[in-house]
Amino acid sequence: MKLTEKQLEQIRAQIKRVKEFGNPFYTKRFANVNPEDIKTQEDFENLVPFVTKQELRDAYPLGLATVPEEEIVRIHSSSGTTGAPVVIPYTKKDVEDWAIMFARCYELAGITNKDRLQITPGYGLWTAGIGFQAGCERLGAMAVPMGPGNTEKQLQMMQDLKSTVICATSSYALLLAEQVEARGLKDKICLKKGIIGSERWGEKMRSRIQNILGIELFDIYGLTECYGPGIGINVAGEDAINIFDDYVYIEILDPQTGKPVPEGEIGEITLTTLVKEGAPLFRFRTHDLAAFVTTPSKSGLKYPRITQILGRSDDMVKVKGNIIFPSTIEDVIKGVPGTSSEYRALIEHVDGKDKMTLSVEVEGGTDRTEVALAIAYNFKQKYNMTPEVKVVGIGELPRSEKKTKRIEDKRFE
Repeated sequence: MKLTEKQLEQIRAQIKRVKEFGNPFYTKRFANVNPEDIKTQEDFENLVPFVTKQELRDAYPLGLATVPEEEIVRIHSSSGTTGAPVVIPYTKKDVEDWAIMFARCYELAGITNKDRLQITPGYGLWTAGIGFQAGCERLGAMAVPMGPGNTEKQLQMMQDLKSTVICATSSYALLLAEQVEARGLKDKICLKKGIIGSERWGEKMRSRIQNILGIELFDIYGLTECYGPGIGINVAGEDAINIFDDYVYIEILDPQTGKPVPEGEIGEITLTTLVKEGAPLFRFRTHDLAAFVTTPSKSGLKYPRITQILGRSDDMVKVKGNIIFPSTIEDVIKGVPGTSSEYRALIEHVDGKDKMTLSVEVEGGTDRTEVALAIAYNFKQKYNMTPEVKVVGIGELPRSEKKTKRIEDKRFE
């Protein structure tokens, strides 16, 4: 995707600003970069260095701030489960810009100020809950700020307040859908739409949530380091996610070489913020995998569009010489009748060999032996490896109120 002249000017202004502010993190990165030398796409790619998640962690706690402390009105943070957390400072304008983008997401999903949004993602340091709420309030809709967990209360409020939109991770949306089905509440709820984000989800899962609840689902995109969820969303009838390029410039690069992939090929999403004040990003390697969608949107929108997130480069595992992503497993499962969307893959090193055990849920009345044989056969045909397949009933695999880790690699523990 080519940089426009306006985007180039915004990037030059950002680099000039952070250098003048004297933040050591950025000063070091741009020590040999004169922003006025960035005149073309090629200049941008050659002169502006990548930023990695580890480098952001190394700046903990407030080493990313590029405004005086009195201009920081809020901080958000990643979980820090794999190291020091990344702390992102926000100015008043950053918070307002984020709310504008989020309200735009709602509008593109056909949500109006007459809707009632039940917000189940977490609040606090995590960006999700408060982002969903800020966009809702800017739109003028009614926020029902539940946060995660307490499914009993979620279902009660959903009925009593007649929530029309559910905002959730795909894992929690599935859990709620299954509880609605199990309790016979379908005719007692008023849900029409779901805004789903924070983790990738396959077509089986999407169809299951949609069919149980009878709602229209939208895929929202974003990450803590770059405002939070809300920098892009799909529109009704289209899977491709529109990325708001008046706030964010997106590249899709080869994870190995760092060079742009040919249009339409899968690569790593890399983001540059154009107007963010508190902690701007320059060519941030997200590890999220997607491809540009080059066909025009039927909606007439002119934003750059990407596929749904296909996985993460750091979710990749190699088993017996085969590269395995969550999408790899989902691709096999979706072709086997009777299977649910839910699975878990356990990878171990046993007796000197790698072994993958794949647990898959199936619907009642399904021949479990037949499903296990079909999955093992399809895996062998497509990926030249045969997992041990364990078949269980719907609901037997654990559910999550947040994100679900579906591939567990224990070989290096």
